[in-house]
Amino acid sequence: MGKELPPAGSGGDSIEPVDLKKALEERYLAYALSTIMHRALPDVRDGLKPVHRRIVHAMRLLRLNPDQGFAKCARIVGEVMGKFHPHGDQSIYDALVRLAQDFSMRYPLVDGQGNFGNIDGDNAAAMRYTEARMTEVTSALLEGITEDAVDFRPTYNEEDEEPVVLPGAFPNLLANGSSGIAVGMATSIPPHNAAELCDAALHLIEKPQASVADLLHFVQGPDFPTGGIVVDGRDAILEAYETGRGSFRVRARYATEDQGRGTWQIVVTEIPYQVQKAKLIEKIAELLVARKLPLLDDVRDESAEDIRVVLVPKSRTVDPSLLMESLFKLTDLESRFPLNMNVLSRGKVPNVLSLKSVLQEWLDHRKEVLVRRSRHRLGEIEKRLEILAGYLIAYLNIDEVIKIIREEDEPKKVMMARWELTDNQAEAILNMRLRALRKLEEFEIRKEFDGLTAEKGQIESLLASDAKQWQMVAWQIQKARRDFGPEENPELGRRRTAFAEAPEHDDADIHHAMIEKEPVTVVVSAKGWLRAMKGHLSDLSTLTFKEGDSLKLAFPAQTTDKILVLTTGGKFYTIGADRLPGGRGHGEPIRIIVDMDNDQDIVTAFVHDPARKLLLVSRAGNGFVVPEAEVVANTRKGKQVMNVKSPDEAQRCAPVGGDHVAIVGENRKMLVFPLAQVPEMARGKGVRLQRYKDGGVLDAKLFAIDDGLTWQDSSGRTFTRTRAELAEWLGDRAGAGRMVPKGFPRTGKFG
Repeated sequence: MGKELPPAGSGGDSIEPVDLKKALEERYLAYALSTIMHRALPDVRDGLKPVHRRIVHAMRLLRLNPDQGFAKCARIVGEVMGKFHPHGDQSIYDALVRLAQDFSMRYPLVDGQGNFGNIDGDNAAAMRYTEARMTEVTSALLEGITEDAVDFRPTYNEEDEEPVVLPGAFPNLLANGSSGIAVGMATSIPPHNAAELCDAALHLIEKPQASVADLLHFVQGPDFPTGGIVVDGRDAILEAYETGRGSFRVRARYATEDQGRGTWQIVVTEIPYQVQKAKLIEKIAELLVARKLPLLDDVRDESAEDIRVVLVPKSRTVDPSLLMESLFKLTDLESRFPLNMNVLSRGKVPNVLSLKSVLQEWLDHRKEVLVRRSRHRLGEIEKRLEILAGYLIAYLNIDEVIKIIREEDEPKKVMMARWELTDNQAEAILNMRLRALRKLEEFEIRKEFDGLTAEKGQIESLLASDAKQWQMVAWQIQKARRDFGPEENPELGRRRTAFAEAPEHDDADIHHAMIEKEPVTVVVSAKGWLRAMKGHLSDLSTLTFKEGDSLKLAFPAQTTDKILVLTTGGKFYTIGADRLPGGRGHGEPIRIIVDMDNDQDIVTAFVHDPARKLLLVSRAGNGFVVPEAEVVANTRKGKQVMNVKSPDEAQRCAPVGGDHVAIVGENRKMLVFPLAQVPEMARGKGVRLQRYKDGGVLDAKLFAIDDGLTWQDSSGRTFTRTRAELAEWLGDRAGAGRMVPKGFPRTGKFG
């Protein structure tokens, strides 16, 4: 091969400079448009993407009608790839397989024979083994395609033609749904019930001003091929259909089966759409092994043709709805199906449409198809009438016609001149068979002529009247509703997905249902290290700590409990006891578990009891009562409850009990006052509890005045002061108090 030469006159330099930014923009835009238009988004009119439309069109050309035999899928894929869709055979076959799966498509477009995969996620057999033909739904989508109902365009190599859109006598976009990811946009439309869609469309023809809320009287919501239960409120569903964006919570359908002698099991018979059953069961089994489902004992798959997943509870006392609630939270037994009705509006513009707009565009398309088919039929009638008129002339002058044909060199011209025939008429007479000359034929021609003339009049009046066109469209939609509705076709047409309100359960109950209940001892070190030792420890002297660290506090709890931690900054943090590091080693610093400021320390930690109230006291002697339910924090950041400014800090937190407060300052003065004088607040600085010249609070205690105030000294002896003996310390909140009574511990703490 000779050396390639640069083009003549290029001076040996044929390099052309290109602006990279501009080139990339142009090329990426072209790619994005191609993806949006020719791959990812469905056309609003027939609900199909190009690959599906080409598969359906190729099957029509192969005459794979519902009443004909099957053909190998390899043959269909070859036809599609060779003539219409120059992409990989596997991607075409995958699209074909999905059209045949009754768990993927609400109304399958392909009738498959052989292994087309299953709901467990297994693949279909290779295309050389499987066979397919069209379904009745596909026939409805193609109805009238040979009657100039839609435009055709050249295929990729311009050797053939393919339809731009199908006539679509079936509301396929919403009935079968669609999903796809383009460049910068995506679409996700759930399947719906065709009978309901037809009813809504008929209502829209009658009342074009109808709102989406009116249409939802007919279209209740999605109707998934795999059934399930939608647990969204009507308001959320309405908003989703009005805006074209939203999502649906779909739950599995289950029933409780009595096993006798008080035992029972749960049987799941329908799972959410597009959830693979095998993966779902695998996930439940994993959670069982990880002990995340304490209420569940076992899971079994007893499915055959229909779904049957058996869930065995730990004991007969388990609440079935609580067990299911924990499974809904942790597994795909509940899933969210997004709604994003992003479609090619009028086949050209990507747009997010409401339910009403989608139905309206389908109706407009049906009307256009009707008009085009009517015009096509009118053209055919006119051609036929012209020829029939020629035949009648020939019959009336049959002997002369035979004579001209026998004797003239150019009979066609002579006949045209003699009876003023058109070229088509003369040609038809010359092509007429001899057997058509019998006498009866004239009667047949007159009858056909009159019939066609009457039909022509009907079509002309239809084309002239908008009302008649809508009437005809409504008749066609009623026919589709009959064919695919539950009356004529109960198995395909009945609604499969139900609607229900999600049962209300207390979050704490569900939280408990998801955690194995075990006794633990929560250990907090002086330097803020946390851990949970297994069991309730009675001897804490065996605990080890890092060098320089020691025990601050330890208390018993259950793994299902919430642990509340109060810091010197007045913040409460909530930590699930099951999330605390185990007893091996020294645990973890609290700053790893929650977002706690470095300059703060732990004041105290305890098991959360929502029924209790707490008294919070700051070092400066301020305080207030807070309901414990108000201090629970839902995030790592914690909840600011007591407002303190440095150098002041939160110092004491005691559960509220009794009716009086005893408070001791660093100046060893004690004050006793009624608890009623301390306000209850959700958060704040609080009010002054005791006044000091300098220093702050040492300790505070709540007690019942009738029982007396008790404390322990350093040697463990208990002292009690009765109401009468406390008389000199009794006063109002914010007083200075008196020096502590005799026998009060040197530490200044109540023990």
